[in-house]
Amino acid sequence: MPESKSRKKPAYTPPPKSAEAKPNPAWYVPTFLTLLIVGLVWVVVTYISQSNYPVPGIGNFNLAIGFAFILVGFVMTMRWR
Repeated sequence: MPESKSRKKPAYTPPPKSAEAKPNPAWYVPTFLTLLIVGLVWVVVTYISQSNYPVPGIGNFNLAIGFAFILVGFVMTMRWR
């Protein structure tokens, strides 16, 4: 029985190592934690005050501001190393 030809190159070649990811600066973690907490407090205060506070006169846009804080904090967590 004839033998099959051997492969000319290895089955797997790992990709070349790129520059290692640099660690985040010291202010990064406290910043995103603060944004998450401020956003949560903003939304809770808005619900408790029936949309009158933290910024009077804008109504339910207070919820949008609170969720924006939370969203920015969450996006920062995805870049955390």
